Amino acid sequence: MMDGSVVAATRDSYDALAAEHADVVSSGLDDRPLDRALFAAFADLVRAGGNDSVADVGCGPGRVTILLSRLGLDAFGIDLSPGMLALARRTYPELRFEEGSMLALDLPDASLGGLLAYYSIIHIPWEQRPQLFAEFHRVLAPGGVLMLVFQIGDEQNHRTELFGTPISIHWYRQQPDEVADLLREAGFDLWMTAVREREDTESPPRGYLLAHKSSSTGQ
Repeated sequence: MMDGSVVAATRDSYDALAAEHADVVSSGLDDRPLDRALFAAFADLVRAGGNDSVADVGCGPGRVTILLSRLGLDAFGIDLSPGMLALARRTYPELRFEEGSMLALDLPDASLGGLLAYYSIIHIPWEQRPQLFAEFHRVLAPGGVLMLVFQIGDEQNHRTELFGTPISIHWYRQQPDEVADLLREAGFDLWMTAVREREDTESPPRGYLLAHKSSSTGQ
């Protein structure tokens, strides 16, 4: 399991960012047309399965949760940070946001038609990804759709400052093929793996995975 002090430091760091930089962390995704197009594809796949209940796991200030809702999904957010959740509830009072850990979701088995983790699996240590993906598999109904977005690489690091605010956040970049293999081992079938190349020398490439829980898989 993740060390309790690491979890607390991550939660406190995001609380601080929500309090001090609400205008930055809650900004939209108008500058990411590819991401928005893939959200639309995700929404179409979810609706085709007949269960439009979708969890945005690691939702932060809810900027993606609201986009999923506007695409016609019954979307709600889950996050570790009370501060981020408070910001999300103020900004989007019409949506539901819940506090929780993605490693132990407070959701019934096979209850979701879709689950999105948008740059949120980066805080889970690499060795805990099988546990994480097993939990995602548990809460998705047969045929349920999973979408992951992450930065590509082999690095892990510890960030101590963001936007001038002291923080303590560990992050782990991912390799798409490795993530895809772990998802298959967890009982998912892969639809798509895509890479967006780096935009500049400072930005890493980004990975996008779409998968679904096999309809023949037990709940």
